[in-house]
Amino acid sequence: MVTGSVEVVARSFGSAADTVIRLGVTGLSRAGKTVFITGLVANLLDRGRMPQLRAEAEGRIEAVWLQPQPDDTIPRFDIEGHLAQMTGDVPEWPESTRAISELRLSFRVRPTGFLSGVRGTRNVHLDIVDYPGEWLLDLGLLDKTYAQWAEDTLSRMARRPQGAGFLATARAEDGSLKHDEARAQALATEFTAYLHAARAAGWSDCTPGRFLLPGELAGSPVLTFAPLPEPASAGRQSLWHEMERRYDAYRAKVVQPFFYDHFARIDRQVVLVDVLGAVHAGPQALEDLRRTMADILTAFRPGRNSLLSRLFRGRRVEKILFAATKADHLHHGQHPQLTAITEALVREARDRAAFSGAEVSAMSLAGFRATVEDKVERDGQMLDVVRGRLMGTGRQAAMYPGELPTDPARLLSPARQGAERWLDADFALMSFAPARSSLKPGEGPPHIRLDRAAEFLIGDRL
Repeated sequence: MVTGSVEVVARSFGSAADTVIRLGVTGLSRAGKTVFITGLVANLLDRGRMPQLRAEAEGRIEAVWLQPQPDDTIPRFDIEGHLAQMTGDVPEWPESTRAISELRLSFRVRPTGFLSGVRGTRNVHLDIVDYPGEWLLDLGLLDKTYAQWAEDTLSRMARRPQGAGFLATARAEDGSLKHDEARAQALATEFTAYLHAARAAGWSDCTPGRFLLPGELAGSPVLTFAPLPEPASAGRQSLWHEMERRYDAYRAKVVQPFFYDHFARIDRQVVLVDVLGAVHAGPQALEDLRRTMADILTAFRPGRNSLLSRLFRGRRVEKILFAATKADHLHHGQHPQLTAITEALVREARDRAAFSGAEVSAMSLAGFRATVEDKVERDGQMLDVVRGRLMGTGRQAAMYPGELPTDPARLLSPARQGAERWLDADFALMSFAPARSSLKPGEGPPHIRLDRAAEFLIGDRL
């Protein structure tokens, strides 16, 4: 009887003492978020390719397993389905995530140092919260009125070819006239078409995000508004006033619940960035990405967690990783350049975070390596290339995307100055399908630097 009670108390104490890390994972357009999470989880379960994860290198991880997530109202991240797609007989990339999902990965870890002979094993639970990057950008709307957002959005459109049509429509609209629902819906439809076109063209800041991923909100009034020039006066029955009311409803009923229910509970954060895609799209797309990176950090409230901050001010994100994905599209000799460009893009964000006490890192990686490295001869010169299976055709092809500069300013300076194209270089990209792979027991799928990313994000808790 006493023994049983002691066991119950011990189990209860052990459960209460478990470490829980909530890791937010988001990605801007085409960054490969689902692939990153699938590759990370698969390689944490089978750690043969994770030598830079210190707890694994030291042999302190006894077991890792999946278990039910703590949030029963959030869909589970389909790790099994996504991994089967990428490692099947005809490998293919999974569909992009269109809503929030979650997964719990638990570690049994032996202690190290002075306590290793006193304490037993402990459990560390990693809750991975997967959400669209478009939702992250929406957090910036919480600090903007409709008039401010409309002015900013219309100004941004003026710098984007995709915005010319809607910009002409908005400037011709008289917001002081009486609200007409058919007109409001037509404006929202045309504005949504612009957002899709802008995202397809490589622009990063395309808010409101739910216009791109509406889900169950499709067709609702909360997604039926658009930016308009502010009229000299607007009555309560005017189109301007109704647009303002719906914008405020979007902030209150869509953006704020996401912040309080999910985002405010995150401890560590990964922001995946398609830097290569932005470079390929041109200087203006790269500058847009730089500004977006700086804006993103304001949503994280970076700093170190403390008891008082948790009780009175909410949690603070302690570590943020900005990761340039698709490193497998470059020969490893160019990875330092890709990382340096990423670091330069997030310099402003890094400085703000460091001042607040948070750790920010940037690196280049690939969640699932789709290519192998090779050399080809062109005009009598040997080039370092990557080779893989092309999307669509399935045929093998070698790619040399161009030489990234060793000095990031070679790209960022013309981008800041508003250049329309790169003057002394041309950067090309191909879309590769997942490579067929034969995994050995204990090995996860091939990747690039997932072990270093895991060490930065959770290594101090293992």
